[in-house]
Amino acid sequence: MTSLAGKHVVITGGTGQLGSAVVAQLLEAGAICHVPNSHAAAPAHFPFAAHEHVRLVHNVYLADSQAVDAFYREVPEVWASINLAGGFASAPFDKTESASFAEMMETNVRTAFLCCRAAVRAMLGSRTQGRIVNVSARAGLDPRRGGGMVAYAASKAAVAAMTVALAEEVKGHGILVNAVAPSVLDTATNRAEMPEADFTKWVGLGEAAETIVYLASPRNRATSGAVLPLYGRA
Repeated sequence: MTSLAGKHVVITGGTGQLGSAVVAQLLEAGAICHVPNSHAAAPAHFPFAAHEHVRLVHNVYLADSQAVDAFYREVPEVWASINLAGGFASAPFDKTESASFAEMMETNVRTAFLCCRAAVRAMLGSRTQGRIVNVSARAGLDPRRGGGMVAYAASKAAVAAMTVALAEEVKGHGILVNAVAPSVLDTATNRAEMPEADFTKWVGLGEAAETIVYLASPRNRATSGAVLPLYGRA
C-alpha cells in the first residue's frame, strides 16, 4: 500500500482504539499522520507516539474553533481529514438532561463540523483534491435503533446529514466526503461492557480501519456523499 506515501493526513480521535488501528494502516501506506490530542501528554496505550511519521499535538480541544483552526494551519498540504473523535451516552429519554444532550451534540457534531470546515479551507487554499471521512453510527442511519440513546442517535444522524450535504457542496472542487456508520466495534471496552455478547458478530477494528483508509486514499476516485454501513453480522 503506497497510495498515501508522503501525504499528510489528520486523524482526530487517533489515540483511541479505532484511531490506533487507522493510524497503523495509514503508516503502512506511507502517510504522515497528524494526531490532535486533548491531553497534555501522549496516552500510555497509544503505540505510535514516537513514530517518525506521527505528529502528535497535545492540548487540542476539538470543540474550540480557534484551537482546531490553529491545528490545521500547521499541517502542510492537508490531503485527508479522518474525523473519529466522538463520544457515546445512553439514558432513557425522560432521564436525559439538557446538558447531556448538548454534550452529545458538541462531542459528535460540533467537533466534526469544525474539523471538516478547517480541512475544506485548507484543501481549497492549496487546491488539494482531498478526502474527508466522518463517523456516524447505525443508530444515526436507523433511528429505530436509537431507543435508550436518543441524544446519541440524534447527534450521529446530524453527522450523516452534514457529510452528505458537504459532499454535494464541494464535489466541484474534487474533495470527496464520506462517512462510515458502525454498529458495535470489537473493542476491549465493548467486550468488558457486554461480556455475554457474541463478539463474532461485531465489526473488527482492522476491517473498519481498512474501509476508512480506503475512503481517505487516492484509490477512492468516485465515492462521495456515502454513509457506509459497517454492521458486521449483527
